[in-house]
Parts: sequence; C-alpha cells; structure tokens
Amino acid sequence: MELLRIIFLTVLMFLVIVTVHEWGHYYFAKRAGILVREFAIGFGPKLFSYRRNETQFTLRLLPFGGYARMAGEDPEFVQIQSGQTVALRVEGDEVRKIYLDRLDNRKNVIRGEIQEVDLEDRLRIVLDVDGEVIAYRVHPQAMLVAKGSETQIAPRDRQYGSKTVGQRALSIFAGPLMNFILAFVLFALHTQMAGIPLDEPEHLELGDVIEQRPAFEAGFKKGDIIESINGVPVGTDATKLIETISGSKDIPMNWTVRRGDELLTINVTPRPVENEEGGKIGAVIVTYFETRSASFGETFTVAAEKMTSMSKLIFSSLKQLIARFSMNDLAGPVGMIEATSKVVKQGFTDFVFWTAIISLNLGIFNLLPIPALDGSRLIFLGVEALRGKPVDPNREGLVHFIGFAALFLLMLAVTYNDILRLIQS
Repeated sequence: MELLRIIFLTVLMFLVIVTVHEWGHYYFAKRAGILVREFAIGFGPKLFSYRRNETQFTLRLLPFGGYARMAGEDPEFVQIQSGQTVALRVEGDEVRKIYLDRLDNRKNVIRGEIQEVDLEDRLRIVLDVDGEVIAYRVHPQAMLVAKGSETQIAPRDRQYGSKTVGQRALSIFAGPLMNFILAFVLFALHTQMAGIPLDEPEHLELGDVIEQRPAFEAGFKKGDIIESINGVPVGTDATKLIETISGSKDIPMNWTVRRGDELLTINVTPRPVENEEGGKIGAVIVTYFETRSASFGETFTVAAEKMTSMSKLIFSSLKQLIARFSMNDLAGPVGMIEATSKVVKQGFTDFVFWTAIISLNLGIFNLLPIPALDGSRLIFLGVEALRGKPVDPNREGLVHFIGFAALFLLMLAVTYNDILRLIQS
C-alpha cells in the first residue's frame, strides 16, 4: 500500500504541475483567439486522447513535460495545393470537410482537381469538376481529412503569428506564471498545515536515518529526540552538534535519546564518508520548533517569504551548476520519483512543500534563455518588438528544434545516469 501511495502522489504531482503550466499557455492563447490544436501531457505515443471543441487533449507515454500546440506556431503537418485531387463535403453553401485520400470510398462528396486554394485569408477553394470550374466557400472550422485523422484549418486570424507581440508574449509567459501561482498557493497551504515556528528552538532530533550507516546500525530511528552526548546536554545548536560528530571520527560516542516516553542510551561510532573529511553517522539532524497557527495575513506573508527564499536557492543552484557542471547534479524523471518517494514518506505536509518547490523550479527553468523553452521564445518576441518585424519563422523553428533535441538527449542521458546510480546503490 505504501508503494501505491508513493506512485499515486508522484504521478499526481507531475500531472498537476505540468497541467497547470500548459493550461496557462492554452487559456491565454484561446483568449487571444489562437487555435490550440493539441493540449498534451507528456511526449511520445498516445496513451489516452479525446477531443473537446477545437482541441485534442492527450496523455502521452514519456513524462518529460507537455505542450499546447498552437496553429501557426510550427509548420502544419497537412498540406494542400493546386493540382491535387480532393473530395469536398459541402453543407449548405460551405465546405465542411476536405478529403485528401481514399477518394473513391467517400460518399456524398464532390470530387475534382484543385485549381486554386486559399485556406488562410479568402477561405476559398476552386475545383475542376469534370471540366466545370466551380468556386466554393470554405467554413472557418472546416476539416482536412487524411490517413484517418482530421485536422482543422487555421484561418490567418486564428494563427499564432497573426496576433500582437503582447498577446503572443502573454500566451508564452502564462505557462511559467501559472507555476508561480501554484507554488505560492501551495506555500500558503503548507504554512496553514505546518504553522509558524516560534522564535526559540525546542530541541534537536533525528530526521531520515540512512540504511547501512552508523546511526542505522546502532538502532537510531527517525524522530529520536537527542538529550545528551557523552553525558553533556546537546542544547539546540545543530551546527555545534554536527561539528562534534565530525570531530569524533572513529571515536565511540554515547548518546542519550528520548523515544516517546522512554530514555535510551545508544553507542555509535562516526565513520568517514568517501571524498569527505570528518566523521558521519548517516542521519539528518533536525532543529525542532514549537509552532502556532498562522493568521490569514501571516499565511500570505510567510508564503511570499518562502517563495523568495526558495527562488534565491534555485538561482544559486543554477549558478553552481553552470560553474561546475556534473551529470550527478542533475535528476530526470527517475531521480525525481526517487526524491519524491522519500518526501512522501515524511508526510503529506512535506509533500505539499516539495510540490511547491518543484512547481517554482519548473517556472524558473522554463524562463531560462534556452532554445525550445519559453524563455527563448520570449527573447525572439523581444527581438521582433525591437526590429518591428518577426524573425524568419524557419530560422526560429530550427533553433527551437535543435534546442528541443538537445534537451531530450540530455534528459535521456540523465535518466540513464539515474537508473545506473540506483542499480549501483
């Protein structure tokens, strides 16, 4: 049951964070009048799909993110041109469907060779039907049907590129914005659940105890309250305690801990860890504070403080990653699941805080000026605003394609590294 709970909460976290992000793109694109062809969670083969109004909603196999595919943002997959033989289904006085294949099997249609076609501006198609040239008006939501699938046409006023720079920038920025809003809401929820710590710490206790390490082997458990070491009270200074442990490498220590209503005496000998100096016992030292309930105003104030401090930590981590890049400092879906499983075991309150951090991290990461990410698209829009004309769509598309391919390969490498690390450990 615990494994199912971990899997459920991990999947839920992924779905919520990515869905909120892509919903931001989707909602503001729709508000601008852009045709959103697909709202997808994940990449690769479809697992589930359904169509609502103009948009196909899909759940895909690879949990590497998602996308809201807007008409005109990328080259269209289905092309139609003069000289091509097609079949039209006309309802009233407008073309509702344009069939591109299996023409002999289509019923109640008009077949002919295209003489002229404009599905973006004039919405008109001219057909040679048995030697007679006839012009047909095309409905703005007409469908192109080929290979068993239907693709809605995109008149120019429904395309991404037809909108103002401001409208396009908002539809792009809305994704990270929704992640920031979600993070703030979750930080506020965490504040309500966890309360506000009092000024003075209550005691020191053990957090996670790592298997096959001295603390685990000695019999310590998470939640043990540390009373004294070698007969000396430890107080509430975690830094001083860590320094004491580090200076006791290979020296037996006599700990007194409180477990529930019971006082226990446990002997443990700190051991060195590879590539690190000093002794380690393999357990997290936690400073415990008594808490009080947060008022309505404090909930939002503390949430803002948490958002600010975690943002600074994320930027600091990014700076360190750039200065000293290592694959071991990155985590893919496997590493994320491993880390989330540890947080889930600590309780739902910590899980809410963790989800807020991941949502904030995703929002910040997507605003980085890396090709294929939202930040890169915003830079291209900024260049367009300064120049007064857009960058060549083919060149921009190539940049984003290369960036996406590089990120995808990096994700595969990171995932492989995560799996290898798990196997080795």
